[in-house]
Amino acid sequence: MRRDRRPLFAPSRRLSPTGPSDEASEESYLLRKPGKPKSVSRREWALFIWAVLTTMIVIILSVVLQRLSARSNDDAYKRHPRPGPAPYPKPEGKRNLIFMVSDGMGPASLSLTRSFRQYHGNLSIDDVLELDKHFIGSSRTRSSSSLVTDSAAGATAFSCGQKSYNGAISMLPDHTPCGTVLEAAKRAGYMTGLVVTTSITDATPACFASHVNLRLEEDLIAQQEVGEHPLGRVLDLMLGGGRCHFLPNSSVGSCRTDDRDITEVAQKNYGWHYIDSRKQFDQLNNAKTPVKLPLMGLFAPTDLPYELDRRNMEDVYPSLDEMAQFALKTLQEATKYSDKGFFLMIEGSRIDHAGHCNDPAAQVHEVMAYDKAFFSVITFLDESDDQGVLIATSDHETGGLSTAKQLSAHYPQYLWHPKALDRATASAEHLAKQLSTHRISWPYETREELREYLQGLVQKGLGVTDVKDSELDKVIDEPIYAAWNLASIISARAQIGWSTHGHSAVDVNIYGTTGSGNLSGNHENIEVGIFLRDYLNVDVDQITKELVDASQLHNTTNGDTNWTGRIPSEEELAASMGY
Repeated sequence: MRRDRRPLFAPSRRLSPTGPSDEASEESYLLRKPGKPKSVSRREWALFIWAVLTTMIVIILSVVLQRLSARSNDDAYKRHPRPGPAPYPKPEGKRNLIFMVSDGMGPASLSLTRSFRQYHGNLSIDDVLELDKHFIGSSRTRSSSSLVTDSAAGATAFSCGQKSYNGAISMLPDHTPCGTVLEAAKRAGYMTGLVVTTSITDATPACFASHVNLRLEEDLIAQQEVGEHPLGRVLDLMLGGGRCHFLPNSSVGSCRTDDRDITEVAQKNYGWHYIDSRKQFDQLNNAKTPVKLPLMGLFAPTDLPYELDRRNMEDVYPSLDEMAQFALKTLQEATKYSDKGFFLMIEGSRIDHAGHCNDPAAQVHEVMAYDKAFFSVITFLDESDDQGVLIATSDHETGGLSTAKQLSAHYPQYLWHPKALDRATASAEHLAKQLSTHRISWPYETREELREYLQGLVQKGLGVTDVKDSELDKVIDEPIYAAWNLASIISARAQIGWSTHGHSAVDVNIYGTTGSGNLSGNHENIEVGIFLRDYLNVDVDQITKELVDASQLHNTTNGDTNWTGRIPSEEELAASMGY
Protein backbone atom coordinates (compact mmCIF):
# COMPACT_ATOMS: atom_id res chain seq x y z
CA MET A 1 0.00 0.00 0.00
CA ARG A 2 1.39 3.44 -0.92
CA ARG A 3 2.19 5.64 2.08
CA ASP A 4 1.28 9.36 2.15
CA ARG A 5 4.65 11.18 2.04
CA ARG A 6 3.25 14.57 3.05
CA PRO A 7 4.73 16.33 6.10
CA LEU A 8 2.78 15.79 9.31
CA PHE A 9 1.41 19.33 9.42
CA ALA A 10 1.08 19.94 5.65
CA PRO A 11 -2.24 21.28 4.30
CA SER A 12 -4.75 18.51 3.69
CA ARG A 13 -5.33 19.72 0.14
CA ARG A 14 -2.56 19.60 -2.47
CA LEU A 15 -1.93 22.40 -4.97
CA SER A 16 -2.98 20.15 -7.81
CA PRO A 17 -2.86 16.47 -8.56
CA THR A 18 0.69 16.86 -9.82
CA GLY A 19 1.60 20.27 -8.41
CA PRO A 20 1.93 23.45 -10.52
CA SER A 21 3.33 22.68 -13.94
CA ASP A 22 4.66 26.21 -14.60
CA GLU A 23 4.76 29.71 -13.19
CA ALA A 24 1.36 30.65 -14.64
CA SER A 25 -0.51 27.72 -13.10
CA GLU A 26 1.16 28.33 -9.71
CA GLU A 27 0.26 32.03 -9.80
CA SER A 28 -3.38 31.29 -10.74
CA TYR A 29 -3.65 28.85 -7.83
CA LEU A 30 -2.22 31.35 -5.32
CA LEU A 31 -4.59 34.12 -6.50
CA ARG A 32 -7.79 32.08 -6.41
CA LYS A 33 -10.27 32.54 -3.58
CA PRO A 34 -9.85 30.13 -0.71
CA GLY A 35 -12.52 27.56 -0.13
CA LYS A 36 -14.11 26.51 3.13
CA PRO A 37 -11.41 24.95 5.35
CA LYS A 38 -11.72 21.37 6.37
CA SER A 39 -12.32 20.75 10.09
CA VAL A 40 -9.39 19.31 12.11
CA SER A 41 -9.94 16.05 13.90
CA ARG A 42 -9.17 15.43 17.58
CA ARG A 43 -6.42 13.01 16.58
CA GLU A 44 -4.64 15.68 14.49
CA TRP A 45 -4.93 18.21 17.35
CA ALA A 46 -3.44 15.67 19.77
CA LEU A 47 -0.53 14.93 17.44
CA PHE A 48 0.12 18.66 17.00
CA ILE A 49 0.16 19.35 20.76
CA TRP A 50 2.37 16.29 21.39
CA ALA A 51 4.89 17.43 18.75
CA VAL A 52 5.08 20.98 20.16
CA LEU A 53 5.58 19.76 23.74
CA THR A 54 8.22 17.22 22.68
CA THR A 55 10.12 19.89 20.73
CA MET A 56 10.08 22.27 23.70
CA ILE A 57 11.35 19.58 26.09
CA VAL A 58 14.18 18.64 23.72
CA ILE A 59 15.21 22.31 23.36
CA ILE A 60 15.18 22.89 27.14
CA LEU A 61 17.20 19.73 27.82
CA SER A 62 19.76 20.69 25.15
CA VAL A 63 20.28 24.16 26.64
CA VAL A 64 20.67 22.77 30.17
CA LEU A 65 23.14 20.08 29.09
CA GLN A 66 25.15 22.58 27.02
CA ARG A 67 25.48 24.96 29.98
CA LEU A 68 26.48 22.15 32.33
CA SER A 69 29.07 20.96 29.83
CA ALA A 70 30.47 24.48 29.35
CA ARG A 71 30.72 25.00 33.10
CA SER A 72 32.48 21.65 33.48
CA ASN A 73 34.96 22.51 30.71
CA ASP A 74 35.59 25.95 32.20
CA ASP A 75 36.30 24.45 35.63
CA ALA A 76 38.63 21.91 34.06
CA TYR A 77 40.45 24.68 32.12
CA LYS A 78 40.92 26.69 35.31
CA ARG A 79 42.39 23.65 37.03
CA HIS A 80 44.54 22.75 34.02
CA PRO A 81 44.87 25.83 31.69
CA ARG A 82 46.61 23.70 29.10
CA PRO A 83 47.16 19.97 28.96
CA GLY A 84 50.82 19.49 29.75
CA PRO A 85 53.06 17.61 27.33
CA ALA A 86 53.68 13.97 28.03
CA PRO A 87 56.64 13.38 30.36
CA TYR A 88 59.85 12.49 28.59
CA PRO A 89 62.49 10.11 29.90
CA LYS A 90 65.33 11.94 31.65
CA PRO A 91 68.75 11.18 30.16
CA GLU A 92 71.24 9.20 32.17
CA GLY A 93 75.01 9.09 32.06
CA LYS A 94 77.43 11.44 30.36
CA ARG A 95 75.84 14.05 28.13
CA ASN A 96 76.51 17.32 26.33
CA LEU A 97 74.12 20.25 25.94
CA ILE A 98 74.56 22.92 23.30
CA PHE A 99 72.20 25.88 23.56
CA MET A 100 72.12 28.27 20.62
CA VAL A 101 70.59 31.74 20.66
CA SER A 102 69.75 33.63 17.46
CA ASP A 103 69.47 37.07 19.02
CA GLY A 104 66.70 39.13 17.37
CA MET A 105 65.72 36.47 14.80
CA GLY A 106 61.98 36.14 14.24
CA PRO A 107 60.05 33.90 11.84
CA ALA A 108 60.18 36.55 9.08
CA SER A 109 63.99 36.47 9.23
CA LEU A 110 63.84 32.82 8.22
CA SER A 111 61.51 33.55 5.30
CA LEU A 112 63.75 36.40 4.17
CA THR A 113 66.94 34.35 4.37
CA ARG A 114 65.50 31.19 2.85
CA SER A 115 64.26 33.03 -0.24
CA PHE A 116 67.49 35.03 -0.53
CA ARG A 117 69.58 31.87 -0.32
CA GLN A 118 67.49 30.17 -3.00
CA TYR A 119 67.91 33.18 -5.28
CA HIS A 120 71.62 33.62 -4.59
CA GLY A 121 72.42 29.95 -5.15
CA ASN A 122 69.89 29.35 -7.93
CA LEU A 123 68.36 26.64 -5.73
CA SER A 124 64.98 24.96 -5.97
CA ILE A 125 62.03 26.20 -3.92
CA ASP A 126 62.18 23.15 -1.66
CA ASP A 127 65.77 23.88 -0.62
CA VAL A 128 65.57 24.98 3.02
CA LEU A 129 67.87 26.08 5.81
CA GLU A 130 69.28 23.55 8.24
CA LEU A 131 67.22 25.27 10.93
CA ASP A 132 64.01 24.49 9.03
CA LYS A 133 64.70 20.76 9.33
CA HIS A 134 64.74 20.95 13.13
CA PHE A 135 61.83 23.28 13.87
CA ILE A 136 59.82 22.00 16.85
CA GLY A 137 57.85 24.87 18.35
CA SER A 138 57.67 28.53 19.36
CA SER A 139 58.34 30.69 22.39
CA ARG A 140 56.50 33.62 23.97
CA THR A 141 58.97 36.31 24.92
CA ARG A 142 57.46 38.87 27.34
CA SER A 143 59.47 40.00 30.37
CA SER A 144 58.18 40.80 33.86
CA SER A 145 58.23 44.51 33.08
CA SER A 146 56.96 44.63 29.49
CA LEU A 147 55.18 42.70 26.75
CA VAL A 148 58.29 43.48 24.68
CA THR A 149 61.46 42.02 26.20
CA ASP A 150 65.07 43.08 25.87
CA SER A 151 67.97 40.64 25.56
CA ALA A 152 68.82 40.82 29.27
CA ALA A 153 65.42 39.70 30.49
CA GLY A 154 65.17 37.24 27.60
CA ALA A 155 68.49 35.59 28.42
CA THR A 156 67.66 35.58 32.16
CA ALA A 157 64.59 33.49 31.27
CA PHE A 158 66.94 30.98 29.59
CA SER A 159 69.71 30.99 32.19
CA CYS A 160 67.61 31.11 35.39
CA GLY A 161 64.27 29.79 34.13
CA GLN A 162 62.55 32.83 35.66
CA LYS A 163 60.99 36.06 34.42
CA SER A 164 62.66 39.36 35.20
CA TYR A 165 62.68 43.01 34.20
CA ASN A 166 64.23 44.50 31.08
CA GLY A 167 67.86 45.28 31.83
CA ALA A 168 68.38 42.54 34.44
CA ILE A 169 71.42 40.28 34.12
CA SER A 170 70.30 37.14 35.98
CA MET A 171 68.70 39.26 38.68
CA LEU A 172 65.07 38.99 39.78
CA PRO A 173 62.60 41.88 40.11
CA ASP A 174 63.41 42.17 43.84
CA HIS A 175 67.10 42.63 42.88
CA THR A 176 68.25 39.30 44.26
CA PRO A 177 70.45 37.06 42.05
CA CYS A 178 69.11 33.87 40.48
CA GLY A 179 71.40 30.91 39.88
CA THR A 180 72.06 30.00 36.25
CA VAL A 181 72.14 26.69 34.47
CA LEU A 182 75.79 27.31 33.52
CA GLU A 183 76.82 27.96 37.13
CA ALA A 184 74.93 24.87 38.29
CA ALA A 185 76.50 22.81 35.50
CA LYS A 186 79.99 23.92 36.55
CA ARG A 187 79.23 23.00 40.16
CA ALA A 188 78.02 19.57 39.02
CA GLY A 189 81.28 18.87 37.17
CA TYR A 190 80.44 19.89 33.60
CA MET A 191 82.81 22.00 31.51
CA THR A 192 81.28 25.28 30.36
CA GLY A 193 81.70 27.71 27.47
CA LEU A 194 80.36 30.81 25.72
CA VAL A 195 80.79 31.68 22.02
CA VAL A 196 79.37 34.95 20.65
CA THR A 197 79.88 37.45 17.84
CA THR A 198 79.21 40.48 20.01
CA SER A 199 81.00 41.58 23.17
CA ILE A 200 81.38 38.72 25.65
CA THR A 201 80.01 41.16 28.25
CA ASP A 202 76.83 41.78 26.27
CA ALA A 203 73.49 40.82 27.79
CA THR A 204 73.04 37.26 26.49
CA PRO A 205 76.44 35.78 27.43
CA ALA A 206 76.54 37.87 30.62
CA CYS A 207 73.31 36.27 31.87
CA PHE A 208 74.93 32.83 32.07
CA ALA A 209 78.00 33.75 34.13
CA SER A 210 77.34 37.02 35.99
CA HIS A 211 74.76 38.93 37.98
CA VAL A 212 74.24 42.70 37.80
CA ASN A 213 71.18 44.89 38.27
CA LEU A 214 71.77 46.84 35.09
CA ARG A 215 73.13 45.45 31.84
CA LEU A 216 75.20 48.58 31.17
CA GLU A 217 77.67 47.62 33.94
CA GLU A 218 79.87 45.68 31.54
CA ASP A 219 83.07 46.40 33.49
CA LEU A 220 81.58 44.52 36.45
CA ILE A 221 80.35 41.73 34.15
CA ALA A 222 83.89 41.27 32.80
CA GLN A 223 85.25 40.90 36.32
CA GLN A 224 82.66 38.28 37.26
CA GLU A 225 83.14 36.32 34.04
CA VAL A 226 86.83 35.76 34.74
CA GLY A 227 86.25 34.70 38.36
CA GLU A 228 85.53 37.67 40.66
CA HIS A 229 82.28 36.00 41.55
CA PRO A 230 80.88 34.45 44.77
CA LEU A 231 81.18 31.01 43.16
CA GLY A 232 84.67 31.67 41.79
CA ARG A 233 85.41 30.90 38.16
CA VAL A 234 82.40 29.27 36.48
CA LEU A 235 83.61 29.45 32.85
CA ASP A 236 86.19 27.32 31.06
CA LEU A 237 85.99 28.92 27.61
CA MET A 238 85.04 32.37 26.29
CA LEU A 239 85.26 33.38 22.62
CA GLY A 240 83.96 36.62 21.11
CA GLY A 241 84.52 40.37 21.19
CA GLY A 242 84.46 42.98 23.94
CA ARG A 243 88.17 43.38 24.65
CA CYS A 244 87.71 47.03 25.67
CA HIS A 245 85.99 46.11 28.94
CA PHE A 246 88.96 43.98 30.00
CA LEU A 247 91.71 46.54 29.32
CA PRO A 248 92.77 49.34 31.72
CA ASN A 249 91.52 52.80 30.74
CA SER A 250 95.13 53.95 30.41
CA SER A 251 95.61 51.67 27.40
CA VAL A 252 94.61 52.16 23.77
CA GLY A 253 91.28 50.57 22.92
CA SER A 254 89.92 50.51 26.47
CA CYS A 255 86.38 51.46 27.44
CA ARG A 256 86.66 50.69 31.16
CA THR A 257 86.04 53.43 33.68
CA ASP A 258 88.95 52.31 35.87
CA ASP A 259 92.58 51.33 35.39
CA ARG A 260 92.22 47.63 36.17
CA ASP A 261 93.63 45.16 33.66
CA ILE A 262 91.14 42.30 33.81
CA THR A 263 93.13 40.21 31.32
CA GLU A 264 96.02 40.29 33.77
CA VAL A 265 93.72 39.56 36.73
CA ALA A 266 92.28 36.62 34.81
CA GLN A 267 95.69 35.12 34.07
CA LYS A 268 97.31 35.69 37.45
CA ASN A 269 94.42 34.98 39.79
CA TYR A 270 92.24 32.51 37.90
CA GLY A 271 94.56 30.63 35.53
CA TRP A 272 93.16 31.89 32.23
CA HIS A 273 95.05 31.61 28.95
CA TYR A 274 94.39 34.72 26.87
CA ILE A 275 94.47 35.27 23.10
CA ASP A 276 93.35 38.32 21.13
CA SER A 277 94.16 37.69 17.46
CA ARG A 278 93.17 35.52 14.52
CA LYS A 279 96.75 34.28 14.28
CA GLN A 280 96.72 32.96 17.85
CA PHE A 281 93.32 31.39 17.28
CA ASP A 282 94.54 29.55 14.19
CA GLN A 283 97.64 28.33 16.02
CA LEU A 284 95.51 26.78 18.75
CA ASN A 285 92.98 25.44 16.27
CA ASN A 286 95.65 23.70 14.23
CA ALA A 287 97.73 22.47 17.16
CA LYS A 288 98.01 18.72 17.65
CA THR A 289 98.17 19.06 21.42
CA PRO A 290 95.02 19.65 23.51
CA VAL A 291 94.06 23.26 24.19
CA LYS A 292 94.70 24.37 27.78
CA LEU A 293 91.65 25.60 29.64
CA PRO A 294 90.42 28.01 30.83
CA LEU A 295 90.80 29.96 27.60
CA MET A 296 89.64 33.48 26.82
CA GLY A 297 89.72 34.71 23.21
CA LEU A 298 88.70 38.34 22.65
CA PHE A 299 89.09 39.16 18.96
CA ALA A 300 87.65 42.68 18.72
CA PRO A 301 87.46 45.80 20.89
CA THR A 302 83.66 45.56 20.87
CA ASP A 303 81.58 43.48 18.43
CA LEU A 304 82.94 41.35 15.64
CA PRO A 305 82.01 42.75 12.20
CA TYR A 306 78.86 41.66 10.42
CA GLU A 307 79.45 38.51 8.38
CA LEU A 308 78.81 40.55 5.21
CA ASP A 309 81.89 42.63 6.12
CA ARG A 310 83.90 39.99 8.03
CA ARG A 311 84.19 37.75 4.97
CA ASN A 312 86.46 40.45 3.51
CA MET A 313 88.54 40.45 6.71
CA GLU A 314 88.96 36.74 7.36
CA ASP A 315 92.61 37.21 8.24
CA VAL A 316 91.56 39.39 11.19
CA TYR A 317 88.42 37.79 12.63
CA PRO A 318 87.27 34.17 12.98
CA SER A 319 83.69 33.37 12.00
CA LEU A 320 80.93 32.16 14.31
CA ASP A 321 81.15 28.72 12.73
CA GLU A 322 84.92 28.52 13.22
CA MET A 323 84.65 29.55 16.88
CA ALA A 324 81.76 27.10 17.44
CA GLN A 325 83.67 24.18 15.92
CA PHE A 326 86.76 25.08 17.93
CA ALA A 327 84.74 25.22 21.16
CA LEU A 328 83.05 21.88 20.49
CA LYS A 329 86.35 20.17 19.73
CA THR A 330 88.08 21.72 22.73
CA LEU A 331 85.35 20.91 25.25
CA GLN A 332 84.97 17.37 23.94
CA GLU A 333 88.69 16.79 24.36
CA ALA A 334 88.63 18.32 27.84
CA THR A 335 85.82 15.97 28.96
CA LYS A 336 87.15 12.84 27.28
CA TYR A 337 87.91 11.07 30.55
CA SER A 338 85.14 12.67 32.61
CA ASP A 339 81.79 11.14 33.51
CA LYS A 340 80.32 14.57 32.84
CA GLY A 341 80.09 16.35 29.52
CA PHE A 342 79.84 20.06 28.80
CA PHE A 343 77.39 22.94 28.49
CA LEU A 344 78.05 25.39 25.64
CA MET A 345 76.05 28.49 24.72
CA ILE A 346 76.54 29.77 21.15
CA GLU A 347 74.97 33.06 20.10
CA GLY A 348 74.45 34.49 16.63
CA SER A 349 74.54 37.89 18.28
CA ARG A 350 74.50 40.34 15.41
CA ILE A 351 71.29 39.18 13.77
CA ASP A 352 69.81 41.49 16.38
CA HIS A 353 72.03 44.44 15.40
CA ALA A 354 71.04 44.08 11.75
CA GLY A 355 67.42 44.22 12.85
CA HIS A 356 68.04 47.35 14.92
CA CYS A 357 69.62 48.98 11.87
CA ASN A 358 66.82 47.68 9.61
CA ASP A 359 69.53 46.33 7.30
CA PRO A 360 68.15 43.32 5.36
CA ALA A 361 71.40 42.61 3.51
CA ALA A 362 73.37 42.36 6.75
CA GLN A 363 70.63 40.26 8.33
CA VAL A 364 70.44 37.53 5.68
CA HIS A 365 74.19 36.97 5.91
CA GLU A 366 74.04 36.86 9.74
CA VAL A 367 71.25 34.27 9.64
CA MET A 368 73.14 32.16 7.08
CA ALA A 369 76.26 32.31 9.26
CA TYR A 370 74.20 31.17 12.23
CA ASP A 371 72.62 28.39 10.16
CA LYS A 372 76.09 27.21 9.16
CA ALA A 373 77.16 27.02 12.81
CA PHE A 374 73.91 25.21 13.59
CA PHE A 375 74.76 22.61 10.95
CA SER A 376 78.22 22.15 12.48
CA VAL A 377 76.66 21.44 15.88
CA ILE A 378 74.29 18.90 14.30
CA THR A 379 77.25 17.22 12.62
CA PHE A 380 79.19 17.17 15.89
CA LEU A 381 76.33 15.51 17.75
CA ASP A 382 75.87 12.93 14.98
CA GLU A 383 79.54 12.00 15.08
CA SER A 384 80.08 12.13 18.84
CA ASP A 385 80.17 8.96 20.92
CA ASP A 386 78.57 10.84 23.81
CA GLN A 387 74.86 11.55 23.94
CA GLY A 388 73.86 15.17 23.55
CA VAL A 389 71.16 17.55 22.49
CA LEU A 390 70.94 20.89 20.72
CA ILE A 391 68.27 23.43 21.64
CA ALA A 392 68.07 26.71 19.75
CA THR A 393 65.77 29.71 20.00
CA SER A 394 65.74 33.51 20.00
CA ASP A 395 65.39 35.89 22.93
CA HIS A 396 63.08 38.14 20.86
CA GLU A 397 62.47 39.49 17.37
CA THR A 398 64.05 42.78 16.32
CA GLY A 399 62.86 45.33 13.78
CA GLY A 400 59.31 44.15 13.12
CA LEU A 401 60.54 42.70 9.83
CA SER A 402 58.10 42.10 6.99
CA THR A 403 58.99 40.49 3.68
CA ALA A 404 56.87 43.04 1.83
CA LYS A 405 56.65 46.81 1.73
CA GLN A 406 53.98 49.03 0.21
CA LEU A 407 55.75 51.71 -1.82
CA SER A 408 52.77 53.86 -2.80
CA ALA A 409 49.19 54.67 -1.82
CA HIS A 410 47.92 52.32 -4.51
CA TYR A 411 47.08 48.69 -3.83
CA PRO A 412 50.42 47.02 -2.98
CA GLN A 413 52.29 44.72 -5.29
CA TYR A 414 52.76 41.15 -4.07
CA LEU A 415 56.53 41.33 -4.43
CA TRP A 416 59.82 41.49 -2.69
CA HIS A 417 63.19 41.38 -4.47
CA PRO A 418 66.09 39.21 -3.19
CA LYS A 419 68.10 40.51 -6.12
CA ALA A 420 68.44 43.90 -4.41
CA LEU A 421 70.12 42.26 -1.41
CA ASP A 422 72.37 40.12 -3.56
CA ARG A 423 74.05 43.21 -5.00
CA ALA A 424 75.18 44.47 -1.57
CA THR A 425 78.86 43.98 -0.71
CA ALA A 426 78.89 45.81 2.65
CA SER A 427 76.60 46.53 5.57
CA ALA A 428 75.01 49.93 6.09
CA GLU A 429 76.97 50.18 9.35
CA HIS A 430 80.28 49.66 7.56
CA LEU A 431 79.40 52.27 4.91
CA ALA A 432 78.34 54.77 7.59
CA LYS A 433 81.75 54.37 9.26
CA GLN A 434 83.46 54.96 5.92
CA LEU A 435 81.38 58.09 5.40
CA SER A 436 82.21 59.38 8.88
CA THR A 437 85.94 58.83 8.32
CA HIS A 438 85.73 60.60 4.96
CA ARG A 439 83.95 63.62 6.44
CA ILE A 440 86.58 63.94 9.18
CA SER A 441 89.36 63.71 6.60
CA TRP A 442 87.71 66.26 4.29
CA PRO A 443 85.98 68.79 6.58
CA TYR A 444 85.79 71.56 3.94
CA GLU A 445 84.31 69.45 1.17
CA THR A 446 81.35 71.06 -0.62
CA ARG A 447 77.91 69.47 -0.46
CA GLU A 448 78.10 68.55 -4.13
CA GLU A 449 81.45 66.82 -3.62
CA LEU A 450 80.18 64.99 -0.53
CA ARG A 451 77.05 63.88 -2.38
CA GLU A 452 79.19 62.57 -5.25
CA TYR A 453 81.37 60.59 -2.82
CA LEU A 454 78.31 59.15 -1.06
CA GLN A 455 76.69 58.21 -4.37
CA GLY A 456 79.78 56.16 -5.25
CA LEU A 457 79.72 54.56 -1.78
CA VAL A 458 76.07 53.56 -2.16
CA GLN A 459 76.62 52.21 -5.66
CA LYS A 460 79.63 50.12 -4.66
CA GLY A 461 78.51 49.01 -1.20
CA LEU A 462 74.75 48.61 -1.62
CA GLY A 463 74.64 47.96 -5.35
CA VAL A 464 72.06 50.73 -5.81
CA THR A 465 72.51 52.70 -9.04
CA ASP A 466 69.29 54.75 -8.96
CA VAL A 467 69.72 56.48 -5.60
CA LYS A 468 67.85 59.80 -5.35
CA ASP A 469 69.33 63.11 -4.26
CA SER A 470 66.72 63.28 -1.49
CA GLU A 471 67.96 59.94 -0.12
CA LEU A 472 71.59 61.10 -0.23
CA ASP A 473 70.70 64.41 1.45
CA LYS A 474 68.97 62.58 4.29
CA VAL A 475 72.13 60.54 4.96
CA ILE A 476 74.26 63.71 4.86
CA ASP A 477 71.94 65.82 7.04
CA GLU A 478 71.43 63.17 9.74
CA PRO A 479 74.94 61.80 10.42
CA ILE A 480 73.91 60.13 13.67
CA TYR A 481 71.35 58.07 11.72
CA ALA A 482 73.50 57.53 8.65
CA ALA A 483 73.47 53.71 8.96
CA TRP A 484 69.67 53.63 9.35
CA ASN A 485 69.15 55.90 6.36
CA LEU A 486 71.58 53.92 4.20
CA ALA A 487 69.78 50.71 5.16
CA SER A 488 66.43 52.23 4.17
CA ILE A 489 67.79 52.75 0.64
CA ILE A 490 68.33 49.03 0.12
CA SER A 491 65.16 48.03 2.01
CA ALA A 492 63.09 50.16 -0.38
CA ARG A 493 64.66 48.49 -3.45
CA ALA A 494 64.06 45.04 -1.99
CA GLN A 495 60.55 46.00 -0.84
CA ILE A 496 61.39 44.96 2.71
CA GLY A 497 59.37 46.57 5.50
CA TRP A 498 60.24 47.32 9.13
CA SER A 499 57.97 48.57 11.91
CA THR A 500 60.60 49.60 14.47
CA HIS A 501 64.29 50.05 15.20
CA GLY A 502 63.66 48.23 18.49
CA HIS A 503 62.27 44.86 19.49
CA SER A 504 58.81 43.40 18.90
CA ALA A 505 56.59 40.99 20.85
CA VAL A 506 56.45 38.40 18.04
CA ASP A 507 56.72 34.75 19.12
CA VAL A 508 60.03 33.21 18.08
CA ASN A 509 60.90 29.72 16.87
CA ILE A 510 62.34 26.82 18.87
CA TYR A 511 64.58 24.25 17.22
CA GLY A 512 65.80 20.98 18.65
CA THR A 513 67.35 17.60 17.99
CA THR A 514 66.25 14.20 19.26
CA GLY A 515 66.03 14.45 23.02
CA SER A 516 64.53 17.94 23.09
CA GLY A 517 61.76 16.52 25.25
CA ASN A 518 58.60 18.52 25.72
CA LEU A 519 59.57 21.73 23.92
CA SER A 520 57.31 21.03 20.94
CA GLY A 521 54.39 23.42 20.66
CA ASN A 522 54.14 26.93 22.09
CA HIS A 523 55.90 27.82 25.36
CA GLU A 524 56.86 30.65 27.66
CA ASN A 525 60.58 31.41 27.31
CA ILE A 526 61.22 30.31 30.91
CA GLU A 527 60.21 26.78 29.91
CA VAL A 528 63.29 26.66 27.68
CA GLY A 529 65.43 27.52 30.71
CA ILE A 530 63.70 24.87 32.80
CA PHE A 531 64.39 22.27 30.11
CA LEU A 532 68.11 23.14 30.10
CA ARG A 533 68.50 22.52 33.83
CA ASP A 534 66.34 19.39 33.70
CA TYR A 535 68.35 17.90 30.86
CA LEU A 536 71.61 18.35 32.73
CA ASN A 537 69.94 17.39 36.01
CA VAL A 538 71.58 20.25 37.91
CA ASP A 539 70.47 22.08 41.06
CA VAL A 540 69.96 25.72 40.08
CA ASP A 541 67.97 26.44 43.26
CA GLN A 542 70.98 25.62 45.43
CA ILE A 543 73.12 28.00 43.41
CA THR A 544 70.49 30.70 43.90
CA LYS A 545 70.56 30.17 47.66
CA GLU A 546 74.34 30.53 47.76
CA LEU A 547 74.25 33.70 45.68
CA VAL A 548 71.55 35.27 47.84
CA ASP A 549 73.53 34.39 50.98
CA ALA A 550 76.62 35.97 49.41
CA SER A 551 74.66 39.14 48.67
CA GLN A 552 73.41 39.41 52.26
CA LEU A 553 76.90 38.88 53.66
CA HIS A 554 78.39 41.43 51.24
CA ASN A 555 75.77 44.02 52.18
CA THR A 556 76.48 43.46 55.87
CA THR A 557 80.19 44.07 55.50
CA ASN A 558 80.15 46.72 52.76
CA GLY A 559 77.22 48.97 53.63
CA ASP A 560 75.41 50.30 50.57
CA THR A 561 77.62 48.61 47.96
CA ASN A 562 76.88 45.23 46.40
CA TRP A 563 78.78 42.85 44.19
CA THR A 564 75.81 42.99 41.76
CA GLY A 565 76.21 46.75 41.27
CA ARG A 566 73.91 49.60 42.11
CA ILE A 567 70.15 49.31 41.90
CA PRO A 568 69.17 51.47 38.93
CA SER A 569 66.46 54.10 38.89
CA GLU A 570 63.51 53.85 36.52
CA GLU A 571 65.18 56.49 34.34
CA GLU A 572 68.41 54.48 34.17
CA LEU A 573 66.50 51.34 33.26
CA ALA A 574 64.68 53.15 30.47
CA ALA A 575 67.94 54.65 29.20
CA SER A 576 69.65 51.23 29.17
CA MET A 577 67.25 49.77 26.62
CA GLY A 578 69.31 49.49 23.49
CA TYR A 579 69.80 45.89 22.40
